[in-house]
Amino acid sequence: MARGTVVYAGGAWAAIDRGGVCEALSRSQKVVPKDKVQPLAGITFAADHKRWGEFHARLSRVPRGDATVMLKVGDQPFLLVTSGGWAWSRGPAQAEAIIDALRGGTAMSIASRDTAGVRFSDPYLLDGAPTAIDAAAARCALRGAGKVQ
Repeated sequence: MARGTVVYAGGAWAAIDRGGVCEALSRSQKVVPKDKVQPLAGITFAADHKRWGEFHARLSRVPRGDATVMLKVGDQPFLLVTSGGWAWSRGPAQAEAIIDALRGGTAMSIASRDTAGVRFSDPYLLDGAPTAIDAAAARCALRGAGKVQ
């Protein structure tokens, strides 16, 4: 994954400026061995506004082809779109609803079934999420306006 400049870090979240894209990111509470995929989740903002507030997650396991991937923020569920070991919000309206839920929540998890049919869940803390989201959005808005190089 491309490196970037940390704009904010607090709680379990950070805002990172990667040039044309800024992200609010968090690593899952799930500790995985070094040879396994570390799950992460975040919100992406692009300076050109083509992706503004899009939720994304790298899952700890690849979901089975017919399995649903559910994001749960507090008690609010969101059905995600998937490809391989990644999942995304289904569009701008859902992305906005996810951000609203993240602002008011304390924890979230992403759950599905892997290729063997075994259920898995990637848990996250939301401490620091609202500030990281705001910092990432502000940084890319400034970049898009030409005020940040």
